[in-house]
Amino acid sequence: MTAASGPRLLDAASLLSEVVDELVVRTVRDTHLAWADRVHGALGRPTRGAAAASVLAHRGIAAGVYGGLGLGLRAASAGLGTLAAREIGPHLDESPQGRLVSAVANGLIGDRLARERPRLAVPLAVRRDGRDVEPERAALATAFPRATPRVAVLLHGLSENEEAFDRGRDEPSRGAGTTYADTLTGLGWTPVLLRANTGLAVRENGVALSALMQRLVEEWPVDVERVALIGHSMGGLILRAACAVATGEDRPWAARVTDLVTLGTPHLGAPLAAGVGSGARALARLPETAAFGRILDQRSVGVHDLVEGLDDEVPPLPHARYHLVSATLTGSPRHPVGRFLGDLLVRQPSAYGRSRRHPGLFPGADELHLPRAGHFDLLNHPAVHAALAEWLA
Repeated sequence: MTAASGPRLLDAASLLSEVVDELVVRTVRDTHLAWADRVHGALGRPTRGAAAASVLAHRGIAAGVYGGLGLGLRAASAGLGTLAAREIGPHLDESPQGRLVSAVANGLIGDRLARERPRLAVPLAVRRDGRDVEPERAALATAFPRATPRVAVLLHGLSENEEAFDRGRDEPSRGAGTTYADTLTGLGWTPVLLRANTGLAVRENGVALSALMQRLVEEWPVDVERVALIGHSMGGLILRAACAVATGEDRPWAARVTDLVTLGTPHLGAPLAAGVGSGARALARLPETAAFGRILDQRSVGVHDLVEGLDDEVPPLPHARYHLVSATLTGSPRHPVGRFLGDLLVRQPSAYGRSRRHPGLFPGADELHLPRAGHFDLLNHPAVHAALAEWLA
């Protein structure tokens, strides 16, 4: 996607108007009417139907108010979308805040955006300085003037973008000015950060990533000797899916992969994602709460994929070394809180690919545990810097 055709701030405003109509106005309307029906039903018998006229009037007025609000929001959405299509207004990607909004929206409803609002759907791409880099030799040589034969690809998690790996850059406790990309550069690797639409299915992203990786290896300014894959959270699942489809002769890039590092990746699923689905089903049982259940059901197929993760149907590359990093909020992973919450989003057994049904997805893998750390601390942690220096030396 070129800059000229990229999403505008008005595209985001158009989407917001649509979301307010679908999720806010309609939720308030349905909840209001459900409670009104409950109250009127309870009063109907004692009053012997005397309130029937007021019930009809109430529903008529409510329908008019909510219908007017919805019509206005839909008109605003269409008008803003028309202006955006005429390339009016600033680009959404021009600021970190705009890029963050885009990442969050794509994580939550990225599959829907790809179908209905493709301008807002994030394309899978190599990123450099906040911009896409075409996977062709001249563009890569310009973006990576000091390209080395060792390429380290970093992929973010759900509702993130490549800037997530800048987290904690200015915090003294993490080593001010140091990111994983900086550490990898010091080790002789060339870090390549990617951006993906995390609302798409994990396997769909994996197929697209495999094709991108093949082009990246073929067009890299120097001959590629080694490839390391580093994924945070869902990013690790997408990297695994990409490796799984890169088995034919048309995708030899995977033969160069020597290391795969996953940071808090829910290999066997994330309990929070499963909890969202359970909550949606529970809310749907009552008319008064069903609208809130529909809000939860709006989550993308990418979020759905986090419920189960990727089991042994997606085996590891036999020639690559796997390095698995987990975290727990507690000092010990055996603490009841640490066992139940893990890093708040992913439990340690899932991060290591171990369960009763799956004794070990990654036999012989290196395992690193970060105590008293949350899911997003994994994006920049001193212990991971030290481990990368050991694993990728």
